[in-house]
Amino acid sequence: MQMTRALVLVSSDRESMERGARQVFERLQQEIRATGLQDEVVVTMVGDVGRHDALPMVIVYPEAVVYGPVRPDDVPFLVEEHLLKGRIAAGLQASVRELSGRIAWLSARQGTLPAEYRIVLSRVGLIDPEDIEDYILHDGYEALGKALTTMTPAQVIDEISRSGLRGRGGAGFPTGTKWRFVASAKGDRKYVICNADESEPGTFKDRLVLEGDPHSIVEAMTIAGYAVGASEGYIYVRGEYGLALERLSRAIHQARQMGFLGRGIFGSDFDFDIHIHAGAGAYICGEETALIESIEGKRGEPRSRPPYPTTHGLWGKPTLVNNVETLANVPHIIRNGAAWYRQFGTKNSPGTKVYTILGAVNVTGLIEVPMGITLREVIAIYGKGMKNGAAFKLAQTGGSSGSIIPASLQDTPMDFDSFTRAGVSLGSGALLICDEDTCVVDLAKVLLNFFKVESCGKCTPCRIGTQRAHQILSTIAEGTAEMDDLKDLLSLADGMANYSNCGLGQTAAVPIRDIMRHFRAEVEAHISLRVCPTGVCPMSGRRAMVA
Repeated sequence: MQMTRALVLVSSDRESMERGARQVFERLQQEIRATGLQDEVVVTMVGDVGRHDALPMVIVYPEAVVYGPVRPDDVPFLVEEHLLKGRIAAGLQASVRELSGRIAWLSARQGTLPAEYRIVLSRVGLIDPEDIEDYILHDGYEALGKALTTMTPAQVIDEISRSGLRGRGGAGFPTGTKWRFVASAKGDRKYVICNADESEPGTFKDRLVLEGDPHSIVEAMTIAGYAVGASEGYIYVRGEYGLALERLSRAIHQARQMGFLGRGIFGSDFDFDIHIHAGAGAYICGEETALIESIEGKRGEPRSRPPYPTTHGLWGKPTLVNNVETLANVPHIIRNGAAWYRQFGTKNSPGTKVYTILGAVNVTGLIEVPMGITLREVIAIYGKGMKNGAAFKLAQTGGSSGSIIPASLQDTPMDFDSFTRAGVSLGSGALLICDEDTCVVDLAKVLLNFFKVESCGKCTPCRIGTQRAHQILSTIAEGTAEMDDLKDLLSLADGMANYSNCGLGQTAAVPIRDIMRHFRAEVEAHISLRVCPTGVCPMSGRRAMVA
């Protein structure tokens, strides 16, 4: 697969457009086609870059060179010098001075190319997902053969560890470390589980893998089984994913027929088989211990931990649980090596991340981008900017269990460590982009209602906390709350975060904490002024204030 060699960004704020940015953009496209670079260079537009002395601006990756002001007549020289000959077009560079905060992220990312390169989704849409021979033609089961014939289980785990792959379900736990825990656990039988219970609102990345490349999961689970000493695996699939269930069943049947599942795989003494378990619509079963309870035929409720599934999982045996996206990386790493995988992403969060991008952007859908990309880049490059030119206000990451990211953090690299330092979480992979017309109180109320409905009710902090928090947010939205209610709301958030039995109750506190941390003035306006600044909330107290 050919990678993009260069990425060209053209400023598209109002002032740039008035000065001819559209003409510059169109001329760039013409010249790039004329020089035959259209397959190697991507041109797109980016919002306000923060400098008004050199507009329109053109920024070229991976060197992060800033040119400006650029006129349409300057474009042929820029394309010939920089994109064709690889030399900096010095005469067009923007004046050297301290960059503003809104453009500093460009130079900080020098040497990186925030263009889409697919690993997890490399075969999706390119192969017939119902034909195992098509999968084999695209390097399918090559990694399994390599692992079983040339590597020991310990070497497989070492390769995954060296790659730096971290769990893509949201927690970011090192995958190799988890595999090593299961491999070293004592037990006469071990299991591998693929968590495909993708129930986060707005998230459908795993479904695309299951439907478009089901054999990659079969291959990855078999490699994992060999590495940790398991002979049996389960794929726990969201029950609503009918097509995914059908294609996974066909893939497993075909793999058995071809000898990639069953006894003596690749002529070795390794035996492995996979079963499918369909969920019944419970969001809580996305939590790994609740998922295990469900497979065992019990009510899907989280277990108290420790012990952890790595030592006491399915039927009390050591169990490896990885999500779909995590596993989809495994065959690529084994086939190409850890060093290859570390070419992408950041030092501590290598590889790519698959996101669903939704909301107030011009282009929505599914993207796979290097770890460490920023929200600003995602919106400008892949979302093609904010819809109707609206201002970006916040993004909600990872579905309901993610964080609310304000505009002030949109230049924070989207990797596990950077987000943790910023006090937010990456989540599972949904990006809900919201504009200035979004009310944070209304957003938090919707999220808490979701958690209230989906709570299994096993523990009091979650069962009662989500209900009471939703009640308080409703009174704030209606304009009938008092300032003391905010203290109760924060107290409830602390209780859910610290004392809930599982991640559902713990993450239910996140939207409360985030809106109070980043948007407290907007929340307080609902109470002190009886006004929703965005006009979204039906303020029943407004009439009294006007009177």
